[in-house]
This record gives sequence, C-alpha cells and structure tokens, in this order.
Amino acid sequence: MAITDSEIAGVLTAYLERYPQEAGQLGEPLRLLAEGRGFASRRTFPMHVTAGALLVRDHTEVLLIEHLAYGITLQPGGHLEPTDTTLIGAAMRELSEETGIDPEQVVPVSAHPAYLEFGQVPARPAKDEPDHYHLDIGYAFATGDAEVGRIQESEVTGAAWYPLDVAERLVGSRIARAVITSTGIR
Repeated sequence: MAITDSEIAGVLTAYLERYPQEAGQLGEPLRLLAEGRGFASRRTFPMHVTAGALLVRDHTEVLLIEHLAYGITLQPGGHLEPTDTTLIGAAMRELSEETGIDPEQVVPVSAHPAYLEFGQVPARPAKDEPDHYHLDIGYAFATGDAEVGRIQESEVTGAAWYPLDVAERLVGSRIARAVITSTGIR
C-alpha cells in the first residue's frame, strides 16, 4: 500500500513535537498535507515528498553523492515510489539504489526522521516539472564498514565517504543530528 498523506502528516507532526523550533519553516507543508492531494506522487504540485538517507560509518564519516541533475553534493535520496510502504523504507531503497550500498550492512538508528527540509526545486522542462517544492524526510542510518558499490549513473555521478566536518560544511547541520542519533545520544 502506498504512503498516504495522513501518514506523512503524522510523521511531520511527531517530528515537530521533537523539534518545535522548526515549526515556522514546516508550516506550509503541514497546511498542504491537510488538503490530502497525494503528496507521495512526484506528479503532485506545488509540493511532493522525497526521502533522504544519512549513512554514518563508524561514527566518523558520512556517505554523500554527487547529484547529476543539480550538480551538487548531498545525501542520497529521491522521490517516493508507488511500491514504497514506509518513508524509512523509501530512504533505504534510495540509499541502496544510488550508491550500491548493501542494505544488509546498514541499520536504521531511529524510527524518527533525523531531519525534515522544505525547499524549492527549479523547473525541469525535460521531465515536465514546473518550479515546485520538496518536503524531504531524512532518516539516519549507521554502518560499520559498508562500501560504495555500483552507483546509479542515471542520477548520480559519484558517491564517497566524507569526514563529518567536511560533510557538515557541504550539506549542513542535518549531518550533526544524524551523527548524534547514530551514536545513541538522542
């Protein structure tokens, strides 16, 4: 069964209970989700949901990708598929698809997202997509020694492990939250 707007809204509400300081930046997606328009579909505009994965290796490194379409370094992730039944499962699927990481070597560190980010995405005429917004729901995962496998060349130009401080400079503060979560402090 596909992920519903009410499930997404529930995750967002629970997240805001944990991080109430982020309510201002997440008010619009919460309002849109209340309309119930099928935000798990990438064809829903002005917003749809994506799932991200922050994989921490041995408490010292984070796996990041080079995104083909946007030309930037960020965490693995992407659009939900109709076959996805959970948001954390979608994040794990995207992690494995984009980086070739063996999912058997990865453990989710929390059932709760490490971050939620609402951001504008530029139009992509080749995919018939106008300017729109992504509500990216990201989960933290941990591994002891997983290695990058075959990358998804249609979406990613590279994947590599980055020291935590470098990853945080590239991607932002969500790295610190994933590291805290993966060490069991939170």
